Amino acid sequence: MPRKNPSLTQVAVRNRYLALSDLCGLVLALVVAFGVRFEGFAWDPLYRSVALIFGLSVIPLKLVVFFGAGLYRRLWRYAGVAELERVTLATIGVGGLSTVIGGLLLPKLGLLPARVPLSVLALDASLTVFVVAAPRLLASILARRPFGNDGHGKRVLIAGAGSAGNIIAKELLAHPQLGLRPVGFLDDDPRKKGLWLCGMPVFGPPDRLPALRKEYDVEEVIIAMPSAPGSVVRAIVQLAAAAGVSARTIPGMFELLSGRVEIATLRPVRIEDLLRREPIQTDMAQVQGFIEGQVVLVTGAGGSIGSELCRQVAALCPAKLLLLGHGENSIFEIHRELAESFPDVLFVPIIADIRDQERLRATLSPHPPNTIFHAAAHKHVPLMEENVPEAVTNNVLGTRNVAEVAVEMGTTHFVLISTDKAVRSTNVMGATKRVAELIVQDLAERHHRNFIAVRFGNVLGSRGSVVPAFLRQIEAGGPVTVTHPEMRRFFMTIPESVQLVLQAGALGKGGEIFVLDMGEPIRIVDLATDLIRLSGLEVGRDIEIHFTGVRPGEKLNEELFFGKEVANPTEHPKVLSARGVELAKGLLPVVRDLIAGGQAGAPDAELRQLLLRLVPDYRPENSAHNVSGLQSRMVYGAAESAGKPFRSPNS
Repeated sequence: MPRKNPSLTQVAVRNRYLALSDLCGLVLALVVAFGVRFEGFAWDPLYRSVALIFGLSVIPLKLVVFFGAGLYRRLWRYAGVAELERVTLATIGVGGLSTVIGGLLLPKLGLLPARVPLSVLALDASLTVFVVAAPRLLASILARRPFGNDGHGKRVLIAGAGSAGNIIAKELLAHPQLGLRPVGFLDDDPRKKGLWLCGMPVFGPPDRLPALRKEYDVEEVIIAMPSAPGSVVRAIVQLAAAAGVSARTIPGMFELLSGRVEIATLRPVRIEDLLRREPIQTDMAQVQGFIEGQVVLVTGAGGSIGSELCRQVAALCPAKLLLLGHGENSIFEIHRELAESFPDVLFVPIIADIRDQERLRATLSPHPPNTIFHAAAHKHVPLMEENVPEAVTNNVLGTRNVAEVAVEMGTTHFVLISTDKAVRSTNVMGATKRVAELIVQDLAERHHRNFIAVRFGNVLGSRGSVVPAFLRQIEAGGPVTVTHPEMRRFFMTIPESVQLVLQAGALGKGGEIFVLDMGEPIRIVDLATDLIRLSGLEVGRDIEIHFTGVRPGEKLNEELFFGKEVANPTEHPKVLSARGVELAKGLLPVVRDLIAGGQAGAPDAELRQLLLRLVPDYRPENSAHNVSGLQSRMVYGAAESAGKPFRSPNS
């Protein structure tokens, strides 16, 4: 005999009890209604007959309506507003039905010796709402009451007295075994101060945290504001650190909308939360239009940007997704992940070097791509300064190979992933990416194809980026090394950058360079300070920050546009379109010379001169900011990261 599911059995028993409760309650409501109408229970025989016939007619009908409305298929211990609405509508509905039956239908059919008094019908309808709702409300209250809670547990404040804070509070109250006891809310909305939510007060703005920490012995603050900007999250984290309490958060809006996490999932505050911006509104219908049912190729598919591109593209239902990369392990991992997550999409893993055009033709010929996202590139600035031929052959030759094969195979959309370092570059990596942009623009003009480039800055958490490096240094006990106190960079998270890349691909007509709105540039020393604080440590006391000097090829501030480029708005507020000077026809031989020199291993100085001819804004000499005195300086406190001028300890 199959074993029954215990939870389902308990639900069935509970709802049977509710059906019995409803039956008794409906009978009682009708008796009370007649009793009130006739000021007692010694009714005239005529109305005793009316009450009996009316009750036998409508009470079974009410139970049938309640069953049809799903009142006996609910887990009432989790009842909320939706269940309350369902009970209210069902009881109002049966009240109206009773009025029609008792006031019109039964008397007209001659089944009642007299019409049911209207006062009885009104009172019966009102009492019906009460007798049906009360047991269910009681079941919900009793189920959520933390029986056996001995008062122990970590006392927490919830920052955000909105819908997310309400959900978090209910979850914590319903599950005392989590060891978290909410004591109240923080919210900077003055209209909420002094009000109560989930039986707890809204104390006021987050700056009351230090005082409440002492008064209520608070040990943790939970940030329940998924759409709050990073500046708000940063301020609360700093207040929590100053008060000596830990901070956790629920995911940001992008994670919630993507379905990767649930709203009640608490986690430590991450650096992405401190940089959080407004959720990006992507026109998914427009993006899906050039991906759904198409063959899509992602080069560099195993990298940080490439793999996220694959995930988001796969969710848009392409007919086939080609995963091209040079490293077999990374392609193996992303292929396995995608095959498990998207079983209805056909994935083709391709191990190939984009510098080998014949290999590209051979592997892509069986499935010519309609759309290509070209993310394969060498990106590390100091490494490329020491390996100029590699930067040239991978970033320039590789881009030309992929783009030319795309033209041959009739590809309609080509998106080059570029970088802000391509603008007035002081390094080889940026200069080669600028040449790649020019190659894509040139092919778009000559072949009238929708070939574009998308330019953005640093990506948080990408492979080899500054954040993982800082975290490794923090775990090792420091010091955290920063090149210069005024070094600033634009930052984006991987998901939002890829989302905008897809949007730019849908907006492109051919030849544009799209620039993503990345907000204000962030000082690297501030980023390092935030990471140290999020690790529960203090700058100067636990971890030191050492300034090592600007590395070859680096500049203090990156730019997004050339002086001759005109930034035009697009249909999307976070995407700008830049039109500038295209590759002059006389420079095509210079591109060929540059590629040939890279393949032949020409001297670095010669390759830099060829880059300078192609990119006049390229400035290979960069020693102005590399002040040797910085190499021994360090930050001893947080004052420097709060926007104050940097001074060495000896100044």
